[in-house]
Amino acid sequence: MEKKLKPSTLCVRGGWKPKNGEPVQPPIVQCTTFKYDNTEEMAMLFDLKKEGYFYTRLQNPTSDSVAAKIAALEGGVGGMLTSSGQAANFYAIFNICQAGDHFVTSNEIYGGTYNLFGVTMKKLGIECTFVNQDASEEEIQKAFRPNTKALFGETISNPGCRVLDIEKFARIAHRNGVPLIIDNTFATPINCRPFEWGCDIVTHSTTKYMDGHATQVGGCVVDSGNFDWDAHADKFLGLTTPDESYHGLTYTKAFGKGAYMTKLVAQLMRDLGSTPSPHNAFMLNIGLETLHLRMQRHCENAQKVAEFLHADPHVAWIRYCGLKDDADYELGQKYLPNGSCGVLAFGLKGDRDTAIKFMDSLRLVNIATHVADARSCVLHPASHTHRQLSDEQLREAGIAPDLIRFSVGIEDADDIIDDLKQALTQI
Repeated sequence: MEKKLKPSTLCVRGGWKPKNGEPVQPPIVQCTTFKYDNTEEMAMLFDLKKEGYFYTRLQNPTSDSVAAKIAALEGGVGGMLTSSGQAANFYAIFNICQAGDHFVTSNEIYGGTYNLFGVTMKKLGIECTFVNQDASEEEIQKAFRPNTKALFGETISNPGCRVLDIEKFARIAHRNGVPLIIDNTFATPINCRPFEWGCDIVTHSTTKYMDGHATQVGGCVVDSGNFDWDAHADKFLGLTTPDESYHGLTYTKAFGKGAYMTKLVAQLMRDLGSTPSPHNAFMLNIGLETLHLRMQRHCENAQKVAEFLHADPHVAWIRYCGLKDDADYELGQKYLPNGSCGVLAFGLKGDRDTAIKFMDSLRLVNIATHVADARSCVLHPASHTHRQLSDEQLREAGIAPDLIRFSVGIEDADDIIDDLKQALTQI
């Protein structure tokens, strides 16, 4: 039996095993098409009776090696890269939902995902109910319907920095015969592996910490292989009944634990084509090689910054689960004992103009839409990413109108704090 490697080793070695004389880095297979010697071999690929490559819209060796690394880090049976984190979340839900279906999600999620679920997917006939993740199991249960197909949440919410009670959400999901899908972007598998707490499917915006250097936009879906689709066959007909587009093949019968991922690639990626470029996958892999090192530094710096802001008189409130008086401190200790991430949320005493003046006074820290990068950056969601929402809608989404999202980078912590100090004095 092959020795199970630690996450830090998987960051460097996972997904690609070079043979004698082969490159140590997965090569960039910058090609759309793959040649075969006869039509029968190609036919076997199209019938899903043989593994291989024939068109990069579905699969590519570079992308697959990186997806395999992320799947190994999460402890899953398979993974698939997408062209963005938004695409990953859409695919994860759409793989098991169709028009007339419903799913439940925490309201503490990224604004782009909030719009995707609440507005765009509604146009496709898929309804979503948002729930307060702090509510009791009995209260959340009320949101479920006979046609509910999934429960969704974020390990650490963006931008509110709330920690999800994964075990509670897993209990609720499984009681209703549906999978729990978690966006693990902020924690990364270095700091939390949701499958170990009952989650079934994980998504990532690989644009963030996994890349870490603002070089590529991407996403990933990973399946644990643990959810028993056949036990709830009447709910998940797309997986448990014949697929006409593959000559009546039934995914659960043909692929077992690989059913969900096979359908994701063979059906959704085939038809929708949110494919990452092989070059982007290559850049992502370079970021993954140092993920375990960077996450430690991000967390160390964020803890120092959080403690500084917590003590500053200009600061009205702060959310970071590493602070002992944070509402999610105990959840953080349970699910994220080695640190959460480098992102924290806080509000200043004053109004929106106060937040804007503070950010405009920063010299080292970037004002940027980006987050979870090597460079420290800051954003005011009410003025930027969530500006389409009213104050009431912001609060419904768990976002205070004065919330400032601060993504602490891997620069020297003293330099970051010095920049915050001088900007705070300007207000």
